[in-house]
Formats: sequence, structure tokens, C-alpha cells
Amino acid sequence: MSNQNISLSGLAKRLIADNLIEKNIIQDATESAHSKKIPLVTYLVQNNLIHADQLAQTAADEFGTPIIELSSLDPEFYPKDLVDDSLIRKHRALPLYKRGTRLFIAMSDPTNLHAVDEIKFNTGLNVETVVTADNKLNDAIESFLDQQDTTFDDMGDTDLDDLDIESGQEKEEDSDNDGDDAPIVRFVNKILLDAIKLGASDIHFEPYEKAYRIRFRTDGILKEAARPPVNLAGKLAARLKVMSRMDISERRIPQDGRIKLKLSKTRAIDFRVNTLPTLFGEKVVLRILDPDSAKLGIDALGYEDDQKTLFLNALEQPQGMILVTGPTGSGKTVSLYTGLNILNTPERNISTAEDPVEINLEGINQVNVHAKVGLDFGSALRAFLRQDPDIVMVGEIRDLETGEIAIKAAQTGHLVLSTLHTNSAPETLTRLRNMGVPSFNIATSVSLIIAQRLARRLCKHCKAPMDVPDEALLAEGFRKDEFDNLSLFKAVGCDKCSSGYKGRVGIYEVVKITDKIGRIIMEDGNAIQIADAAREEGFNDLRASGLEKARQGVTSLEEVNRVTTGH
Repeated sequence: MSNQNISLSGLAKRLIADNLIEKNIIQDATESAHSKKIPLVTYLVQNNLIHADQLAQTAADEFGTPIIELSSLDPEFYPKDLVDDSLIRKHRALPLYKRGTRLFIAMSDPTNLHAVDEIKFNTGLNVETVVTADNKLNDAIESFLDQQDTTFDDMGDTDLDDLDIESGQEKEEDSDNDGDDAPIVRFVNKILLDAIKLGASDIHFEPYEKAYRIRFRTDGILKEAARPPVNLAGKLAARLKVMSRMDISERRIPQDGRIKLKLSKTRAIDFRVNTLPTLFGEKVVLRILDPDSAKLGIDALGYEDDQKTLFLNALEQPQGMILVTGPTGSGKTVSLYTGLNILNTPERNISTAEDPVEINLEGINQVNVHAKVGLDFGSALRAFLRQDPDIVMVGEIRDLETGEIAIKAAQTGHLVLSTLHTNSAPETLTRLRNMGVPSFNIATSVSLIIAQRLARRLCKHCKAPMDVPDEALLAEGFRKDEFDNLSLFKAVGCDKCSSGYKGRVGIYEVVKITDKIGRIIMEDGNAIQIADAAREEGFNDLRASGLEKARQGVTSLEEVNRVTTGH
């Protein structure tokens, strides 16, 4: 390679302009540094071509970067375990101090933007550089690393070293990671732990043409959590696919997998993982499945006293069907699992068919349906009925065959629990009829329908009273005789919550199939007639239940409107 083909950096030109080095010398130095793959600044200092202090001052002037004398700082206060040792050595970047979300690092070569980007990605902090003399930086880095008792590597995987322990892949993968992959491993681990700590229900890894976005769904709302460099999209997807035992070479079709994360000897979190090929890479979504959510108990779910009584009474019946309805993410699974936990005793034979099994419940026979091999809900149900079950749970009634078998089971001495994707209890009954299930069978087998939504709870630390005009209260559905004693609250926001909300509570429409409602069903009444009858029987619809939660100060009127009317 000829000198003439090597372009000089801005720093090199500044050194020539200031008469600190001759042009031919800096050209040779630039070529040699390039061939040896070391920074030009380091090469100049190592070969005594320019004094380190003078070079640092010139670099600071050229790039408008602050200069610092490391001897003026106390190494005891350098942030430990924040930046990985391998990155400190690789980029010769020393972490000095952290202020809020900003991390200040000392470098001798402020042109190394790759180092800044990689440290920013690795730590999740905004990185700012200060310049220091190369020789003093080298000594400070060696001293800093020698004093570290525990590296970030040791810390980063402490809670995650049992991932996929059943397959043994995680141990093998860790041992094979080189320096380039280690930040990816730690970053993914950190994202998983952060999501758990924030109580997120989903994690979305989303590649776009010029950006990469990671979002958490917390309390039902998606919020951005990180923006790693877009060129890492492939590595992040590959890492998640390895962890969930997918085929990393297959990028053309969706895949499903699971990750098991052991937080302690007594607590583990499962992640249900799905990949989807998009225009700019694979989008990966992880659904967080916390077994503890199935053990909350019915009192924690938000049922009103009369609704809870109806649910418990239906669970005590030896036969019949309990249907839980609502859109995706409305808490149907938790309601079903709560009911199963109440029923789960050594005297009962309980079987479930799910797509897929989300939470493992000890003492219950759970089956993953697999349509490709012929194991669908219908065939699983038929098999259950040959194994003398007491209680059967079907993940979802999707077609006439599944509906008919479930109805038959409910009529022949079995308690059946299942879900449908409908918006209200009356619509559930008409949906079954539209599938082709005879009205008589619906009326005589379905005992209880629960329609539900999840609303965000107001933060108890910062919620504030709000004034609403009487006309607006009437329009919302409140009664005029309750205005004087009505106290409504609004979201404010504080350091203990997210936008004024913390956690979620269920809003329910619990309808028992009474004789009156049964007659309307058998007469092929529509959803409006059934809803009117349910109201006359004293069953609150979703809107009325939501307003009750607002009256109690549990949630805001704005949130009730969002989940019950979509506004």
C-alpha cells in the first residue's frame, strides 16, 4: 500500500498545520497504524513521534472535547461493573463517572465513534467522551481492571445461567461466545430481566429499515424500552432463537419456541416466543408467563362480591359449562387458571387442552394441541372423555366440532371451562348458535359466562380528585341521585408509577344462565334481547362494572372509557 493512498484524518491534518509533526512522518504513521489495526494516537505515542500530553491537547482542541488529567480523579469512585472489561480493553475507554443516564468515559482518540456506540449499546446509557493522554490512560486502565473483583460478565448472567437448562444449549452457547457476541448475550439478558422487574406482559423486538426498536407492554400499554443499533437486528434475532431452541437458519417462516428463566430455586419465569419475517428482518415477540399470576386467588382479580359468588357457585357444580370471553390480552387465561386452582384437589381428575400450554399447573394434566399431527381441540377432548375426567378445560372453542364435544361433555356429568373471542356475554351465546350449536343445547349446558377486560389501576400515591360536570356524568352513565356522594379520580404520575397508573384490575360481566335467559336462547333471541334480560336479572354489563370501579377510585373514568368503549 502506498502512502499516497492513505487519507489523513482531521487530527493528522491539525498536527501538520500546528507544525507538531512533518507530513511524510504522519503519512507513514497513518499507514503503519492502519496495517497494525491500532489507533493513530496510540501509534504516535508508542513510537515517541509526539508527546502524549501535547497530542491530547491538540485532539481536544480539534474536536471540541473536554480534556482531563486522570491524576486529579480518585479511581475509587470510578463506576465498577458498568462497562465490560473486554470493551474497556478493546476500545481503550475508561469509565470515569455516571450522572443520571450519562456515562463519561476517558479516551485518547475521540474519533473512535464505534467505541462510543458499542459502550452505549452495552450499558444503555448516553456516552460522552473526555480526552486524556494516551500513556496515562493505558496505566489507568490496567490499574482499574486489576482492582475489579467482579466483572460485568459475572454479574450479567448471574440470574440467567439456568436458561434452557433442560436442553443444555445455554451452557454450550455461553462457552462458545466470542468477544463480539458477549454484548448481545448480556443485552438480551438485561432486557428480559428489566421486563420482569417492570411487570411487563410482552417484549417486542422490531426491525425497521433505519431503526431497531424494543418495546415492553406494561399494564396493557406498549412503551419503548431501547433502541439498539439497527445493524444488530440479525444477531438479536439469532440470540433469541437459540435461547428458545428454534432453527436459526430458517428466516422465511414464523417459528414458535419457549425460554425458561430461573430467577431463584423456587421461582421460574417462562417466555413464549414467536418470530415473524418482516420486510427488514425477523420481528420477535416474547410473552411473559409468570406462574405466580395463576396463584393470585380470586380476591385479587377484581370481581365484585356478587360476581365472585356467581363464579364460585358455578365452579362447585358437578357439570355444566363456564365460558370466559374477551379479546386477546384481557386476562382470560388468568381467570381460567384461577378457577382451575380452586378446583385442583387430589380427588379430581382435571385435564386441559391448550394452544399452547401457557403456565404449568402441578396436579393438572395439560395437553398442547398440535393441529399438524392431528391433535386439535376436538381430538384432545374426545381422548379426555375416555379417561374419566371430572373437569375439562378447552383453551378455545373455535369450531362446531369442538363446541359440540364440549357441550356433550357438559351435559354428561363433566364441568367444562373454555374461552371464546367475543365482546360480551350475550354475544357469546349467539356466537355458539352461529357456529351451528343447537339453541336447546346451549341453554341446557352453559351455566355461566364471564366477559372481561383489564383496566389500569390508578396509582394510590398520586391519584387526584377530578371535577366532572353533572351533564357529563349523566352522559357517562352515572345516576343523578349519586352525584352528591360521587368521588372520581384522575391519573397524575409520580416516580412510583407509569403515567399515573400501576398494575391492572379486571372489569367483569358475569351472567348466570337463568330460566328467563334460557327461554330467550331457546327461542333464538338475539344478543340485544339476552342483554336486556341479563340487566333485568341484575347482572351488570361491562360498562356498569367499569363505572363501579371508577366510583371506588380504583381506576379513572378515562380508563373505563378506553377499555369498554375504545375511546
